[in-house]
Amino acid sequence: MSLVLDGVQRDIPIIPRLKETYMAKIIYGVSGEGSGHSSRAKEMAGHLVKQGHDVRLASYDRGFRNLSEDFDVVEIEGLHIASEDNQVSKVKTFTENIKKIPEGQKKLNDFRHKIFKEFEPDVAITDFEPMTAYLANYYDVPLITIDNQHRMRYMNYSCPENLDKDRKVTETVIRAMVPKPDVSLVTTFFFGEVKNERTFLFPPILREEVLALNPSDEGHILVYLTSGFDSFLDILKPFEREKFLVYGYDRDDADGPIQYKPFSKQGFLDDLASSKAVMATAGFTLMTESLYLKKPYLAMPMNGQFEQELNGMWLDELGLGKNVRDISSDVVGDFLYRLPEYQKEVSSYDAQDNTAIKNRLDELLADDCKSIRSFHENRK
Repeated sequence: MSLVLDGVQRDIPIIPRLKETYMAKIIYGVSGEGSGHSSRAKEMAGHLVKQGHDVRLASYDRGFRNLSEDFDVVEIEGLHIASEDNQVSKVKTFTENIKKIPEGQKKLNDFRHKIFKEFEPDVAITDFEPMTAYLANYYDVPLITIDNQHRMRYMNYSCPENLDKDRKVTETVIRAMVPKPDVSLVTTFFFGEVKNERTFLFPPILREEVLALNPSDEGHILVYLTSGFDSFLDILKPFEREKFLVYGYDRDDADGPIQYKPFSKQGFLDDLASSKAVMATAGFTLMTESLYLKKPYLAMPMNGQFEQELNGMWLDELGLGKNVRDISSDVVGDFLYRLPEYQKEVSSYDAQDNTAIKNRLDELLADDCKSIRSFHENRK
């Protein structure tokens, strides 16, 4: 090959293009609690498959159902958090999970044999799924975390004194769930300093369906309740000038200003995109999707869920909505009164797609997984 430089024809050696991404065998463990973990994993696992990697997933409950149609998924057993009227029920959580122990042991053995002995992954990824993390450590497989939970372990942030005990307990639980990650790719809408060189912060991972939406304002307020929260619905009824579209009860009828909506994935997204505001618990996924679509948010953290407390606190601190621990008609009225203020702030929210975190994951897997293997060796 030749090239003319400064009027002189010079011979340029042909250098073969380096293969940018090693085709790795990857096990991707996904928490089955709620839909946020699986929707995030769907985007990242889909990207890995497109890059040519051999990807197997492992999940349970809703995560298993959400991912099985698109990926090769091993069904495992996992923890379930039970709640009543927007509060974690420790008794129900304990009793429901203790029943799963015999079946969980069987699925653990099957998972270990099918994946870590037969498939022999080069890399393990976990979205807050402990079985994958523990087996990766046992079989000396490099481990990457992709989740929002590790903000509370590896990111510095200020915490109110009344939540300090919960902070310490939560950090201990995260460490127990995922004991020794080599690299943590952490998603967050509030950015602080990281505690080590193995942690990298990124904007929230968003579903392609959300990225494709065109937001508008048709005047209604989207209300999403993940469990029975009748006391909140009673508070909404006197606000007759508003229109509340309520998801989570799988009903299709009206009660004053409340219009119940049956389950519909696309219907929910359309109503979210065309809403003027959102009222819901302080779960990470819906909150960050709402912020991406420039929707002010009334956050009602579930009692006993420290991460939701943080989400609500940061939302309030950034002026993107209102954080509420004790819900009342006065609180709802104040949120509605201040909507123009919140809308102004949320309009300047720096919404981004998933490019940055996908690129970082590609870098970790490039050149025979050289980067992640280096992190892994340095942790030994």
